Formats: sequence, structure tokens, C-alpha cells
Amino acid sequence: MSKKLIPAYLLTFVNVLGFSILMPVLPFIVNDYGAPKWVFGLLLTLYSTFQFLGAPFLGSLSDTKGRKPILLISQAGTLLSWIIFACALLLPDFPVFGLALPLLIIGLSRILDGITGGNVSTTNAYVSDITTRKEKSYVFGYLGGIAGLGFIVGPALGGFSASSSIGYLGTVLVSMGISVITLLTIIFWLKESHPEEKRVPRNRQPMWKSIFIVRRVRELNPSPLIKSLFILKAFFASMMAFYIASISLYLIDLFKFDEGELGMFLLVAGAFLAFNQAFLSKQFIKRLGEFRTLLIGLGLSTIGLVAITLTSDLYWFIGFYYILNLGLSLSFPTFNALITIHANPKKQGEILGISESINSLATAVFPVLSAALYGIIGYQLYYIIAALPLIAFILALSTIKRLGKNAFN
Repeated sequence: MSKKLIPAYLLTFVNVLGFSILMPVLPFIVNDYGAPKWVFGLLLTLYSTFQFLGAPFLGSLSDTKGRKPILLISQAGTLLSWIIFACALLLPDFPVFGLALPLLIIGLSRILDGITGGNVSTTNAYVSDITTRKEKSYVFGYLGGIAGLGFIVGPALGGFSASSSIGYLGTVLVSMGISVITLLTIIFWLKESHPEEKRVPRNRQPMWKSIFIVRRVRELNPSPLIKSLFILKAFFASMMAFYIASISLYLIDLFKFDEGELGMFLLVAGAFLAFNQAFLSKQFIKRLGEFRTLLIGLGLSTIGLVAITLTSDLYWFIGFYYILNLGLSLSFPTFNALITIHANPKKQGEILGISESINSLATAVFPVLSAALYGIIGYQLYYIIAALPLIAFILALSTIKRLGKNAFN
């Protein structure tokens, strides 16, 4: 492992941890303050929504000011969000606008963490700056593996720390400690990767304009290949948002899992996802190239989403689920690799910011719809979800015909 990449790996891990560590804790916090379940969904949505707004802004700013200062500011913001969260838990419980005051303050902390959590685009730009074309393919696979590790470690760490004598405050203190370590790593270890001669003047525009992704793409005017990749990623990100919001419900209905059994299944699934992204995807890319690997990933995702509806036997299900897991593992890293390889180096941050906004927008919009649809049509929802990577697969083949195979070299 290259030492120059350690800060980026740590940042990726912390960004995912900021979301995943609260997944087993927030429902209990919301319940303890007597709020309805939709408040839990709202707190999750706030993070993704403001990450969607923050990612392109921070990515574009890093093209102008450099990567390190933006990463410092954003990580300091994440640390501040945890401090606000801790203060919220210490506040008296009295109602404001129908909700307990601590919940409103926690909502503010999630907004701040979401905005600063948008530094993932800057992190990816930093990685792209310091890696060669050949390295990009597998380094983004490692980043995907680390993100998967964050989804494994986060819930376990959150649940364990919340069970300590200081309760939920323990989870927040652990998160604060990790953020401090990351901030110190950036200060003392990370070197600026985007020198002044490569920087571009800042395109000043209000943050609210980040909502209009199509308009931002049009103004940026990237290459036809990048535009095509954005479209493919929109379908893939939508699939992931629908899948993440419904898979736990499906597993509970299918196998009558309790909390422990569901947690163990997701732990194993997350471990395979991390391994496949970090190591197996590298072998596919090495032998087949990025775009063919992406095609295989989209194809396996489509097959896997349909296959998991075909059995109620746990062992068969695990086999089918691995097909889906492998498809996701091959798709995640190749999207970022292809985008960074073919993006204009002077606009890497902004392009990666748009790419990350596509993920965040899907995560902010579709989970509520997914849960609602699952409640109505059950497992048949997965036939609808499977159509999304299938459409992306067809569009990818069309892109090859339209642009030619040389466009990917």
C-alpha cells in the first residue's frame, strides 16, 4: 500500500462511517424522544440530501483552491457536526415544533455532516491527481473495498459503543475521536496534489444550483464519454438506493430474521463486498479492462436481483446473493476509474463532484419510495429494480457502438 494514499483511504473510511455508525443507533434515539418512525428516515435523508448539495461545491472549489485546504475545512466541519450531536444529547427534552429539541439539533448536525461529507469528490480528485492511469483502475477498487469495510465496521461500532455506560454519547465520542485522527492525518501527512499552475478560476454560483445536475453537466460540457458515464451511473445509483432501502425488509420477510441474524447476514455480505471490490475487481480490470468489467458488473447485478426472488432456501439464496454482490463489486470501482481516467484533469474535482451528486441525489430521493413500493408489491419490486442495471447495460453497449472502442483507451 502506497503511503501517499493512506490519507485518502482514511477519509473514505470516515465518510462512510459517519453514515453507517448511526444506522443501529438513530432508531433508538428517535424512539427514546417519542418521535414517529418517519423522523428516523428524515435524519438519514438529511445527510444524503446535503451531501448531494455539498459534493459538487467542494469538488469545484478544490479545482480552484487545491485539495488539501478543502479537505481540512470539510473534515473540521465533520468534527464540528459530531460536537453539535454530543451537545444535543445533553440538552433538556422539551418540544419545539412538535419534536424534542435534541432531535432538531441532531438534524442540524446531520445537515452539517452531509455538506462536509461531500468531500468524497475532493478525495477522489486527490487520488486521481497522484495516481497513474494504470493505478487508477485498482486504487478505486481499494477505495470501494474500504467503503465496504466502513459499512461493516460502522454498525458494529455504533451498536457496541452505544451499549456502554454513557449510552449514545459513547457512539458520538468514538466518531469524534476518529474524526480528530483523520484531521491530524490530513494536516501532517497529506501533501497538496493540485499545484497552482493546474488550478482554474472559480465558477461562482449559488449552492442551490447544485440541484440541477443536467444544467451543471451542460455548463461543464464534458466529453461525450463522460456524459454517457453520468447517465449509466444515474441508473446504477437509483438501483442501489432502491435496493438498500428494501433488502433488510425482504430478508426479514423471507427468513424471519431477528436483529442479530439480520446483522450477521449483512456483516458477511459487507465482508464479501469489501473483498470483491478491493481485490477481485482488480483482477477483472487487469484482464478485461474497465469498461468490459463494468458491463459484466451491470449484467451480474441484473441477474442477481432477479435470482434472489427465486428461492426461500437460505443456502440457495446465499449463492444467488453472491451473484448480485459480485455485480455490485465490479461496478462500483469501475465507474470512478473510468470517470477519472477520461475527465479533463483541470476539472476533475467538479466532474467527480457531479458524479458523487448523482449518488447522493438517488440516496436522498428513492429510499422512501422503495420502502413504500415494497409494502405494496413485496418481492416483485426486485423485478422493477433489475430493470435499472439492465437499461444501463444496454446503454453501455450503445455507447461502445456510438463512440467506438478507442474512446476507452
